Amino acid sequence: MEERNKTLGEFIIEKQEEFKYSSGELSRLINSIRLAAKVVNYKVNKAGLVDIVGAVGEQNIQGEDQQKLDVFANETFIQTLINREIVCGIASEENDDFIVIKGKDECHNNKYVVLMDPLDGSSNIDVNVPVGTIFSVYRRVTPIGSPVTIDDFLQPGIAQVAAGYVIYGTSTMLVYTTGHGVNGFTLNPAIGTFYLSHPNMQFPKDGNIYSINEGNYVHFPQGVKDYLKYCQREEDNRPYTSRYIGSLVADIHRNMIKGGIYLYPTSSKAPKGKLRLLYECNPMAFIAEQAGGSASDGFGRIMEIIPTELHERVPFFCGSTNMVTKAEEFMAKYRR
Repeated sequence: MEERNKTLGEFIIEKQEEFKYSSGELSRLINSIRLAAKVVNYKVNKAGLVDIVGAVGEQNIQGEDQQKLDVFANETFIQTLINREIVCGIASEENDDFIVIKGKDECHNNKYVVLMDPLDGSSNIDVNVPVGTIFSVYRRVTPIGSPVTIDDFLQPGIAQVAAGYVIYGTSTMLVYTTGHGVNGFTLNPAIGTFYLSHPNMQFPKDGNIYSINEGNYVHFPQGVKDYLKYCQREEDNRPYTSRYIGSLVADIHRNMIKGGIYLYPTSSKAPKGKLRLLYECNPMAFIAEQAGGSASDGFGRIMEIIPTELHERVPFFCGSTNMVTKAEEFMAKYRR
């Protein structure tokens, strides 16, 4: 069978032996995410036609206004994973605390926990801008058969066994890694099947795109300001092009294909950064590194940070390796 004609299901089965712990659970887990993604995709594509756009009038644990699609996506992914009896715990950006999944004997003997941002960039839904789902999978550290604890979720990114994202855009794609490269699958809406469309995805070592909300320029640390001036200077292959969608999945996806860097640094308004380490930064860092890119907090590797809380925020620099390295050089000049 030609590589690009493979379905996601066929690809998962074929590559299962690459995952040293797997006895089928990881394949079933990815398949569950595939199913939930198709349900969410259906709702996203009906936005504007049905009453699914807008805020629900409540805030999540982050203090952000929840959108109707946030709630729908969160419930869809959680229920799909629970119903399939694949994971022993789930943590979501939309929930205050992690969820302990109980089985017939109070807790499942499953090995994995999932952390997720069920609908990244949801504030863009009503203006028809791409949004996405981000997920991260860890092998539990507490004994199998016991209820999961916070320790199962507060693991560094280097402990991830799988991570991925779904982008709901002009086409719907599921991109994921299990530590053996990154592959992208595009949904054929006519038959509801994901096909391998982007095998072995790679970040170019260099790029000419920088993605940052420059409206916050005056609030950025001096190292970031200096790097942006470097990006804008007419010299060598610069100035670079500024491209910022405001949907993390969409910005990272574009830069992985075309070459570029995404920056969400600390600022005087967000002194710890804004993006969540466990739900956004770690999974995107795993994907970036598996695609030959880099991910940093401005000074060091994102995936080596030891998390201390479920909703921890960190600065995030992610993309083409040479661009991330250059940004770190500017940051290092002002390190205290």
